[in-house]
Amino acid sequence: MNHEFFMEAALEEAKKAESIGEVPIGAVVVLDGEIIGRGHNLRETHQDPTAHAEMIAIREAAERIGSWRLTDCILYVTLEPCPMCAGAIVQSRIKEVVYGTEDPKAGCAGTLMNLLDDPRFNHQTPIVTGILKEECSRILTDFFRALREKKKLLKSKNS
Repeated sequence: MNHEFFMEAALEEAKKAESIGEVPIGAVVVLDGEIIGRGHNLRETHQDPTAHAEMIAIREAAERIGSWRLTDCILYVTLEPCPMCAGAIVQSRIKEVVYGTEDPKAGCAGTLMNLLDDPRFNHQTPIVTGILKEECSRILTDFFRALREKKKLLKSKNS
């Protein structure tokens, strides 16, 4: 499995989010070398706290194969999953998660905790980290830097 290839597809999804003013996070679900689910952040657009890239990609993949069990699928996501998304990963029985960069504020695939490897759940999901880490980190850093600069500029105009 070419992790970089599929992480590039997740980055393309992140760029879609960025282009509409959303936090640039993207995800794809892969089955047998084929992308069967795509998603990017749409929380602001839909005013939906569950509209994370992973959730959208998982829903699309499940619909595509006609089953909530994604046992042979790999999820690629640019940012480490949050608790909600980690829960959805466990519930959908995803085979493996590959993420680009860690999330120090909400990461639940190893940073703050690891919900994907907790033996108390009925399913554990192996994790691969750091695939295209620099690119995944940079798109987020650049987005938030630009957002801060925009807010600073608006504040100075209103003063």
